[in-house]
Amino acid sequence: MPNAVPPTVTKPPVAPTLLPIPTPRLTAGQEAMLTDWLADVAAPGLSRTNPAATTTLTGDALVAEALDRARAIHTGRLDTADFLTVWALRPAAYDPMPSFADAVRGNQLQHWIANLAPPYSGYDGLRRGLVNYRAIRENGGWNTVAAGTAIAFGQTGARVTALRTRLGFEDRDVVAKGVTFDAPLRDAVQRAQRRYGLNPTGIADAALVAALNVNVDDRIGAIMANMERWRWLPAELPTHRIQVNIAAAVLTVFEGDRPVSSMRAVTGRPGDETPMLQSNIHSIVINPPWNVPTSIATRELWPKERANKGYLAAHGFKVIGTPETGQRLQQAAGPTSALGRLKFDFANDFSVYLHDTPSRAKFASYSRLASHGCVRLEKPVALAELVLKDDPKWSGGAIQAAIDAGATQRVPLPQQVAVYLLYWTAFASGNGQMNFRDDPYGWDRLLASKIEASTKRAAITVAVQGVRP
Repeated sequence: MPNAVPPTVTKPPVAPTLLPIPTPRLTAGQEAMLTDWLADVAAPGLSRTNPAATTTLTGDALVAEALDRARAIHTGRLDTADFLTVWALRPAAYDPMPSFADAVRGNQLQHWIANLAPPYSGYDGLRRGLVNYRAIRENGGWNTVAAGTAIAFGQTGARVTALRTRLGFEDRDVVAKGVTFDAPLRDAVQRAQRRYGLNPTGIADAALVAALNVNVDDRIGAIMANMERWRWLPAELPTHRIQVNIAAAVLTVFEGDRPVSSMRAVTGRPGDETPMLQSNIHSIVINPPWNVPTSIATRELWPKERANKGYLAAHGFKVIGTPETGQRLQQAAGPTSALGRLKFDFANDFSVYLHDTPSRAKFASYSRLASHGCVRLEKPVALAELVLKDDPKWSGGAIQAAIDAGATQRVPLPQQVAVYLLYWTAFASGNGQMNFRDDPYGWDRLLASKIEASTKRAAITVAVQGVRP
């Protein structure tokens, strides 16, 4: 028998080894430029105030700090370990050294610095707002308005004067003088209420007074936190997408990177926070049953059944046996189902989705954080029609007809739609006016403190490791 020919073994290609980029040598002018840039750590929202300079860095230590600052501005100050689990947005990895080395060689450091920040008008608006609020703080901050009964048209007195003065810090159109609550002051109150997401009644009630009495340092912290969240987003957002502002409980649809539709939403109450995340809506379920999460069943539904025998059956729930837990609850599809008639599905680790609801009263409220974490929609049919508009099978009222038929069916989208659940509590309007929303989850203060701590840790690391012997 002839000798067998050994099989040919094809070895996988060897990936080329990339040599590390050597630390570029700076000219005296470049060192001076970087030193000036690094001196203002508060300008990009990486600290509330600028620490007193202790040493002047040069050479490798200066380069190390510049690279650290570049990473912080481009993709965020926080390390992975600093993220809460529900802050599920994660910035892409970023190595600033290649572009920095090119900028040094081409003497383009100023251009390099200018292009580090996220390329969004939303970020730019916050950065400009930060300058204004830092100036207010450095001039002593603003006055407070004493608590008391609502301040309304026609009233006079010290609280009216304090209200007028306080409004003037954020609204250049406020008439500076006057002791009476007149029509121009009422207009200013309404503008302030809109800036804070409050009902624009024109009456300075307790909610407005509380918003006005938030100190300027906390407003700076909110701006810092929101600037950081912008850094977690990709360098280019999908032009066709759905965004939910969790804090404001508002959903906006973008087409061609232009907002085309908006509706009120209901988002997670404190303790049942809606997570920040990015995913893609892949399908819509018409007349969905609700598979109740174990946590909700244990905390809310089983106790109601024990207190009132027959509660579950009366509300359309049935018990389903499972090998894992023994039993779970499912609510049948229908007009009283907690999911309403439509559910928008997207992959995520939190079992959240967008959905309809039979409980419509909350949409009339200015405070709409009431869900278990999912996002309830004011106009779910309109959203379904919009994301299915390219599928001829679902035109001309077909979605409503399928809802009315009562059967459960899953409808794959012709093209998946990006969805972003974001937490915006500070943003600038088109005229540069800063707007604020409540921080219902306490994430602003926590994130601002994490930014400060991470900035200090980075400075220590650079001081210890970045100095060239």
